[in-house]
Amino acid sequence: MSPEQRKKYDTEFKIGTVKLVLNGKPVAEVARELDLNPSMLARWKREYLKDQADSFPGKGKLKPEDEKIRQLERQLRDVTEERDILKKAGGHLFKTTEMKYHFIEDNRSFFRLEKMCRVLEVSRSGYYAWRKRPPSQRKLKNEQLLGHIESVHQKSRGRYGSYRVWRTLLQLGVMCGRNRVVRLMRRAGLKSKRVRKFKTTTDSNHSLPVAPNLLNQNFKTTAPNQVWVSDITYIWTWEGWVYLAVIIDLYSRQVIGWATSSRINKELVLAALRQAIGRRVVLPGLIFHSDRGSQYASNDVRKLLQSHKIQQSMSKKGDCYDNAVAESFFATLKLELVYPDFFRTREQADIQLFEYIEIFYNRQRLHSAISYAVPVQFEQSSHAA
Repeated sequence: MSPEQRKKYDTEFKIGTVKLVLNGKPVAEVARELDLNPSMLARWKREYLKDQADSFPGKGKLKPEDEKIRQLERQLRDVTEERDILKKAGGHLFKTTEMKYHFIEDNRSFFRLEKMCRVLEVSRSGYYAWRKRPPSQRKLKNEQLLGHIESVHQKSRGRYGSYRVWRTLLQLGVMCGRNRVVRLMRRAGLKSKRVRKFKTTTDSNHSLPVAPNLLNQNFKTTAPNQVWVSDITYIWTWEGWVYLAVIIDLYSRQVIGWATSSRINKELVLAALRQAIGRRVVLPGLIFHSDRGSQYASNDVRKLLQSHKIQQSMSKKGDCYDNAVAESFFATLKLELVYPDFFRTREQADIQLFEYIEIFYNRQRLHSAISYAVPVQFEQSSHAA
């Protein structure tokens, strides 16, 4: 097996994978989609449930005082989560068991399943049995109507509220009451998107050194790890902005490194870059291309690239076509993930981004630039050739 084919799983990948399981995806399904050993994934889950954000620390042993701090932080997280569940559940605690199951189903993106079952005093086995029951005719009709609602809402790019969605449905011949549309949209978390000012990401007005443009819009490569391109975008949540930095290998269009943060700074770029370097084999002559933003021109980013003998390249000022591949990825991501949905929390955005990037985009989505192959499979076939 070549170095490129050795499987490396960084901390962010492990945590992201476990969160998919905790949000309801079966271990076997996630393991199959990410080509993992199910027993290994189950072990990751046990470790995460024990330590959560402090899981998978790598080498080294914590000092006793640091371990005590971690224990207190875990206890605080548990108490806070239980409080938030109780606050959000409200009357569900005193209604039927089925209402509790509905609450759990609607909130699996926000709270751990085990914790909700414990707080609401229902069993996981009972919840899973409820999910397997054949749906009633009313539920089937609601699901069918919700499909129409989501279609109208998505085509409006999230701009329509319940009234305009309802009026559009009537024009399409889908007869329904407005209150029913309101109720289903609320349950699905669909709201009208508020008009927001365009927010620029990277800042090109700085006095830091600017690298030459080595790429010059030549996006053709013959093998992996010849050219990496990077950019930063922003995603709105009800908690505020999430900034996403990605690094893409031009050869396969695979996203090989990515990171999110509530702040746009050099640390965001460094996190994505370290992930890419940790996952890949850095070959002599590798080019790292980005725009001229201060985050990419920072001393720390330049030093990290130099330490791995990676050549830095930057677009011409104001020319978005110089970084067209990264821009195209963001356009696709927003069309397929961001615009059809709303993220209540940054945590929810992180979970959905992990599933979109690591499972769908890298391992399932057909890409026109590589003859409608899948990025991971495209690279694997190039190794076998």
